Amino acid sequence: MFSGIRDVDWASMSHAYGSAKEVPALLEALRSPDAEERGAALRDFYGKVHHQGDVYPSTTASLPFLLELAGDPATPDRDRIVALLVSIGEEAVGRCEVDYVDADYVDYAGAAAFLRAHAEAFVDLAGDATCRVRQAAIPSLGLFLDDASRAFDLLQDRAAMEFCLLERLLVTQTAVTLARRLPVTMPAAEAWLAGLAADPAGEPEFRLAALIHRAGCAPDAISDDLVPAVVGLLREIADAAPPEQPWPEPPPVAPPAPNVPPFVAAAFEDLDRVNRRYAVTTELLRTLHTLLDARVRQRTDLLVEQLASPDPGVRLDAIRMADDLVGAWRGDHSALIRLVAAQLGASNLEVAAEAATLLEKDCAIAESARETMAALLTDHGPDGWTSPRRHVRRLHQKTGMALARLGDVRALPSLLTALDSDVDAWLAVQVAGALPQAADQLVPRLRDRLSRADLSAQWPSNAGGILSALAKLGDPSALPTITETLAAAAERQNWDVVKAALTALRAFGPAAAPALAAIRSLVAVDDTWTRSEAVGTLWAVGGDRDEVLPLALALLDTFALREAAEVLGQIGSPAATALPRLRELLTDRYEWNRVYAAAAIWDIAGELEAPVVLNTLLQAWQRNPATGNRVAACLKRMGSAAAPALPHIRAEFARAERGGRFGSAANDQEMLRHLAEVLPRADAELTQRDP
Repeated sequence: MFSGIRDVDWASMSHAYGSAKEVPALLEALRSPDAEERGAALRDFYGKVHHQGDVYPSTTASLPFLLELAGDPATPDRDRIVALLVSIGEEAVGRCEVDYVDADYVDYAGAAAFLRAHAEAFVDLAGDATCRVRQAAIPSLGLFLDDASRAFDLLQDRAAMEFCLLERLLVTQTAVTLARRLPVTMPAAEAWLAGLAADPAGEPEFRLAALIHRAGCAPDAISDDLVPAVVGLLREIADAAPPEQPWPEPPPVAPPAPNVPPFVAAAFEDLDRVNRRYAVTTELLRTLHTLLDARVRQRTDLLVEQLASPDPGVRLDAIRMADDLVGAWRGDHSALIRLVAAQLGASNLEVAAEAATLLEKDCAIAESARETMAALLTDHGPDGWTSPRRHVRRLHQKTGMALARLGDVRALPSLLTALDSDVDAWLAVQVAGALPQAADQLVPRLRDRLSRADLSAQWPSNAGGILSALAKLGDPSALPTITETLAAAAERQNWDVVKAALTALRAFGPAAAPALAAIRSLVAVDDTWTRSEAVGTLWAVGGDRDEVLPLALALLDTFALREAAEVLGQIGSPAATALPRLRELLTDRYEWNRVYAAAAIWDIAGELEAPVVLNTLLQAWQRNPATGNRVAACLKRMGSAAAPALPHIRAEFARAERGGRFGSAANDQEMLRHLAEVLPRADAELTQRDP
């Protein structure tokens, strides 16, 4: 096996992290008798040679050897090798027609050509005696065969009842892949899927797959009848489901691993949860929600049905899909959120914890669940935060964090338990700043944690998070500890903590004047971002424009030019000397730079610059909707001078899709609040001009 593998010049090729000379060892490890070694090799191959879907020349060079492994019945985990080949093929076929600037770095065309040339090998794999190998190979029938008629015949053969349900569900999906790649098969695929969906002899799950994938053949022609038909099939599936059985209790929460930051461990746990599939309908319903896209009412109707399912896996999937909906689309989601909140009391604790996770993530729309969350914390008691039961702990912590983000002091006992016990205190720190009414209890605990942080460590005990919380709480008693932390971090050149401390001092404004000497000591450091933060903080705390103006002007010619522009705008008209450079930045190729420059020009020069400022802001906003929050804040400051922007503002309010920074619900709502304040003043200005 692997004849010729040493003849390949692997050292001349690369992967995501450097030289590809290790690829032969990875390939050989994929057939190791040791399961752990095989698993590590497969993870390395995905992470390096097929990194985030990329296909390099070294990936293409690996294909003959991967195909040899897949075709050998003695290969362990053969289905995983086939799945890897299909994953490479999906990316290669989907992107092989695109011209890439760095053609030597990627090789989608080469990989696609190889896999199409060896399509017959995948036909054999799709008919393999092993079910998992067949399942892994079926998508290849829609990707690699160029004979459309033969590929479609093979898929129809694989839809026969003697094959397992999961395999036949894949067949319906692959029919759509084939029809999109080779449109000559589209009419036959649509008719076939429609027939399968209407066949009463088929299982409801199979009919559901056919119905959804038929809609995928013509997503622009989806009718209002689709969701009711899907709901009917979901009810058939639910009626045939066995009574709900308790899921196995996961092992108790283990102590954090040494030298692993808790947020890193939590990120891997989250990734593991997201990648799990809890119901046979998971991918089907995700596909349907994607197809429905902006049809918010229909998607909501579908989610209401999903959340009513007796299958906890279906409900858990529904919560995640609800998260996708409310995070991407505007509207009154309160009824849907109340249904999600009702899952906090689910007997299946993983479902309950997933509901709490959504509410904490999307706290901007969690108001309608406030009382339900408060009742849960009361039932648990504050010790629920430290429960050794994994799902109970996540349920309690996420609920407490969501309630705290709403500014509800009923979350305080749980946060205090976290800070006093040091159990997942880093999570409590994230939301402590939202409870300024409890500053007298939170600030001493946070100051103590900050004073004990090891600032020489790579991850200094969440010092940045603590500093942010203290800034939001706004209690002046924290200023000495913040200043001491600033000095200690600067001595160690821990610039991340230095910047966090400067940001915290900036929030206190002139009240932080005792820290001015420490702040001034940082305005000339080599680290540009620290220097920028120090200049901004010096202005907020000291307010001496003669001192700050030359420092901010110097930063206009660095990567921190946006931060410099913001400070210059805050200085106002005395910063007029910056106008020539700021006007130059209005033609910068990066829209964020243009937006910051335009806002600073308005704050410095005012009405005389209104036309050019508006033109710059609106063009950047149209090009990059993520700038919406910054643009809206400037339009708000412009007041009646923003009247020419009214058509753009009204168009934004008419949009159903969320906008603003990251397209998140919170940023979208903030942007709309700013724009709402512009409307009456701008309307009044237009009325005066044209009575």
